[in-house]
Formats: sequence, C-alpha cells, structure tokens
Amino acid sequence: MNSLKNSKVRIKLKTYENQLLKESCNNIINTIKNTEAQIIGPISMPTKRKIYCVLRSPHVDKDSREHFEIRIYTKLIDVYKPSSKTVDALMKLNIPAGVDIEVKI
Repeated sequence: MNSLKNSKVRIKLKTYENQLLKESCNNIINTIKNTEAQIIGPISMPTKRKIYCVLRSPHVDKDSREHFEIRIYTKLIDVYKPSSKTVDALMKLNIPAGVDIEVKI
C-alpha cells in the first residue's frame, strides 16, 4: 500500500450523453472528497464527432442524402495520493449505464 500512496489514479469517462457525464463526475468527485484524497478535475476533453452519410433512397436520387452525427463526450479526473479507503469507495460506486470508465494506476 505504500506504493499506492505515491502514485496517481487517472479516471477517464466517455459517454454519448452530456448529462450522464456530469452526474457521473459529480458522484466520483463527492466520493473522493469524502476520503480526503487530492483531486484534479474534471478536465473536459474535446468532443469527438462522427458523421455518417446515408442515401435516402436505395435506387434513385443519388444526390438526396441524410447526415447523422454521434458525439462522444470525454472527461478526465486525476486522483493524487489515493488511500486504500479511496480505492474501495470508488469500487463500490454505482455509475449509470452508458458511461464507459477507464482507470489507470
């Protein structure tokens, strides 16, 4: 556990819905503040956009197309000097479905 106190934990959150991301970040930040670890974030990363072009009709009117867009929202949270209590609290935390979490130690 001594090496855990000198390290940092980076939490990366990704989702398609901005409101879910805000709620998840607030839950994580409140949990970490209760365990008295140092926290930096949430840091907003640039929103990635994927645009798909689809023909409206399969046989005629090749010039008639529809565009669909998917936005991926990302935030980073850094936790410095986490204790074992901090790690246990993060493991027990309920995150809503639709939020992808990557944890690096």
